[in-house]
Amino acid sequence: MTTDIDREGVARAYGRWAPIYDLVFGRVFEHGRQSTIAEADRIGGRVLDVGVGTGLSLADYSPATMLCGVDISEPMLRKAQERVRSLGLKNVETLAVMDAKNLAFADASFDAVVAQYVITAVPDPEATLDDFVRVLKPGGELILVNHIGAENGLRRAFELAFAPLARRLGWRPEFPWARLVDWAARHRGVSLIERRPMPPLGHFSLIRFERDLLSEHDVAGDQVHVWDKAPTHAWNVSMVKFIYVRRRAVTNAVFLLGMATNYVEVPFCIELCALLMR
Repeated sequence: MTTDIDREGVARAYGRWAPIYDLVFGRVFEHGRQSTIAEADRIGGRVLDVGVGTGLSLADYSPATMLCGVDISEPMLRKAQERVRSLGLKNVETLAVMDAKNLAFADASFDAVVAQYVITAVPDPEATLDDFVRVLKPGGELILVNHIGAENGLRRAFELAFAPLARRLGWRPEFPWARLVDWAARHRGVSLIERRPMPPLGHFSLIRFERDLLSEHDVAGDQVHVWDKAPTHAWNVSMVKFIYVRRRAVTNAVFLLGMATNYVEVPFCIELCALLMR
């Protein structure tokens, strides 16, 4: 896809924003930030905050949530590092300069990926979203908050007119919802959970996608438990092999292989689910 903003330009723009970013954008984006943090803390575990910027959000996460933060702007990250030191944030594992489209993390490394006001500020949003999903564990959540462009009307006209200046400031204002819908349909490995309007004026949205549970060879080894269970009932089932991925209070059961002569009866499936939920 042809890009309309470039990596170096974005890095320069946010380098210029670094000294005044908190003052200019802190209060305006407060509701969106707190909403994404609440969703990430609900999931818990290990969270990647992409576009962490000056670290404005870091102190608001639960101390039990382990954090990695990345940003394209070194001046922004220096302020984040100062904030971590001054506040003694022990749950922040690392802060690193990193391209959001080429994350230097292994597959399935995080329980959640948070990206606040990022997708409209990267050269290739679709490739960036792909890499966000790559580093998510199966069943993990991608949590976005972002401006979504108007489909028509005066706001649409204003966004198009403002776009050239906005690009020089480091983002694109005319990003349509259809672009995210099309990306999810092409990816075929994520499911939309929620789109929630955010202030100011509902022009922003909190958007949550879940990474689908994958096949046995796609799931990280330390997340997988496999059994062969011989049924105790006199049903026409020789053996059932199943896999489950345990993620905190929620257990997702994935039926891998039913080695039945004819079929696996519903009562036996219920028994399996009850076993997994213990």
